[in-house]
Amino acid sequence: MPAFANRKNSYPFLAVLGLVGLLALLAAPGWADRPAGPPETKRVPVTEALHGVEVVDPYRWLEDQQAPETRAWIEAQNEYTEALLGQVAGREELRKRLTELMRIDTLGSPRVRHGRYFFFKRQADQDLSVLYLREGLEGEDQALIDPHPMSPDHTTSVSLVDVSEDGRLLAYGIREGGKDETRIRFLEVDTRQHLPDELPQARYFLFGGGFFTPDKQGLYYTRHTEEGPRVYFHRMGSDPASDKLLFGEGYDKSKIILARLSEDGRYLLIHVLHGSAAPKTEIYYQDREAGGPIRPLVNDIEARFFGEVGGDTLFMQTNWQAPNNRVLGVDLKNPARENWREVIPESEAVIRGTSLAGGKIFVNYLRNVRSFVQVFEPDGTYVRDIEFPSLGTITGVSGRWDSNEAFYTFSSFPIPSTIFRYQVSTGQQQVWARPDIPVDSEQFTVRQVWYESKDKTLVPMFLVHKKGIRLDGSNPTYLTGYGGFNISLTPFFSSTAVVWAEHGGVFAVANLRGGGEFGEEWHRAGMGEKKQNVFDDFFAAAEWLIQNGYTRAERLAIAGGSNGGLLVGAAMTQRPDLFGAVVCRYPLLDMLRYQEFLVARFWVPEYGSAEDPEQFRTLLEYSPYHNVKRGTEYPAVLFITGDSDTRVAPLHARKMAALVQWANGSDKPVILKYDTKSGHSGGRPVSQQIEDSTDTLLFLFWQLGVLPEGE
Repeated sequence: MPAFANRKNSYPFLAVLGLVGLLALLAAPGWADRPAGPPETKRVPVTEALHGVEVVDPYRWLEDQQAPETRAWIEAQNEYTEALLGQVAGREELRKRLTELMRIDTLGSPRVRHGRYFFFKRQADQDLSVLYLREGLEGEDQALIDPHPMSPDHTTSVSLVDVSEDGRLLAYGIREGGKDETRIRFLEVDTRQHLPDELPQARYFLFGGGFFTPDKQGLYYTRHTEEGPRVYFHRMGSDPASDKLLFGEGYDKSKIILARLSEDGRYLLIHVLHGSAAPKTEIYYQDREAGGPIRPLVNDIEARFFGEVGGDTLFMQTNWQAPNNRVLGVDLKNPARENWREVIPESEAVIRGTSLAGGKIFVNYLRNVRSFVQVFEPDGTYVRDIEFPSLGTITGVSGRWDSNEAFYTFSSFPIPSTIFRYQVSTGQQQVWARPDIPVDSEQFTVRQVWYESKDKTLVPMFLVHKKGIRLDGSNPTYLTGYGGFNISLTPFFSSTAVVWAEHGGVFAVANLRGGGEFGEEWHRAGMGEKKQNVFDDFFAAAEWLIQNGYTRAERLAIAGGSNGGLLVGAAMTQRPDLFGAVVCRYPLLDMLRYQEFLVARFWVPEYGSAEDPEQFRTLLEYSPYHNVKRGTEYPAVLFITGDSDTRVAPLHARKMAALVQWANGSDKPVILKYDTKSGHSGGRPVSQQIEDSTDTLLFLFWQLGVLPEGE
């Protein structure tokens, strides 16, 4: 679709218009009422000496989220943002297209117990996903838990925690807004009656089920306490306040502990993670049939281990002596280290995940950021590959060790997520769920390119655009990345990517160092003191897009969330000349104080901490909040956060928005969209997701001079 004229730089535009043009513009609908600038924010400098360096924080007062003056400031910022975005042409056209893409019937991957299929389904006219039961493959879908009546604005959602082995008792979580914290309730499936038991709202570490004992008399769970994570046992019918503490004493808040039972309930398996994507994991186990204490399996090796039990064997994926990962087998009846065996060796492809189903091992590989899955016998004998329809991503094969069926999800940039049911014994597969989304994937091109970073490292990047675009430097381009925590960015379906490409744009995803695309070495090359490599990789991606005729700086937008928010925050402060617009979502930005808030201690192994003198200097060099310079001509910026983000403290976006508004030397808008209910963990109704996506695309289209037809 053709773009309208670019209105983002008003002063040169007015000079060309002259007096007549100025009068006409001021008479145009909306422009006369547009705010002259952002609300003023008071500066109250707080000065600290850190390791001999004086650090000044002028907006420390905005850290107090509930203070009346902070709430008034948030309200003023939202009013300013709404006033600006509310007068930009194109909203209805964008909302209509995003509604077509997002208001669709969806069906999730099931959890199967005793011939019963438990899954989430959302009708096109619903805001939230409803938990359903299907008796057998051909049974009718029966609604079990509908979250819509739980809140008038549909900001309360539910999640499936676990289902008992006989499929007759389930535990589910209730999440308010986007908080990480949930409360857990229990439902008797046959009678549809709730049990009186309820675990209170807290941060629980729940991973893929395996919490109920086979007799349904109790369940294991991990809760984050003021001291750190702790494993408890809850006996059904008892007061949760009296739940028995089993494990975790001595571990502080920087650790993550996961506990689950094997399918038959015999083995309790406990993982201790030394932070998010940390270099060390400990594993403990207990043979519940034989009795006895919880014993260490591995707690003395600086490497990551993650295990799953099949029969009496623990299959462990690990990067111990294998940066690209391998799979070891441990006989839990004879677990001494000298008896461990290598089941699947390391290869040039990176193992991104391992799962068990139908007595087989499913290994999810990445080779040059291209996903493929191979199936192996328990002794490591190769069975077959799982075939995919095209270049894309497969996410977690799920199933039961003693069942012949498994499920996996496949998606790509223009291809919506499709769930397949897979017969383990034969390799036959069929579609379990495929959303009907009005997208013509044939009109798009998806390709992978490679470019050189600052230090000559080759970095890959995916590009999505319409076939036949002209490489004349005029294409609006949306560049994103992550670069952290061993997380790999592989092809994924995105309504934003579809709409962007439909409007003649280029959607680009750079696979930066710090991720897991090429194993642990790639991860370590972008963490700690090497974090600058991530930003350099991102700048090189932008420069490659410009040099190869895809776009130019004023037509280039960048976006990222969480650690990706840190990425684009560092990008705008280090290279403000390279980008036309920035969307910074739920970000970390004050890297000298981040570790003091919420669960940020989890991330110290990844970033380091200002409490350490050497790490302080590294953090100070790139901390976005501490590298904003008065008078710099910054690109247009949209910060997004919300009260219910209980993972990355929203104070980062508040403080950074105030600082950049004060420092900005350009006439480009710096705005904050602050939701008083949304947060890091989602939970937003579809209607709100559509509005948020509309605002984001509207802001970028406005700033890059791309506006949809029809307005």
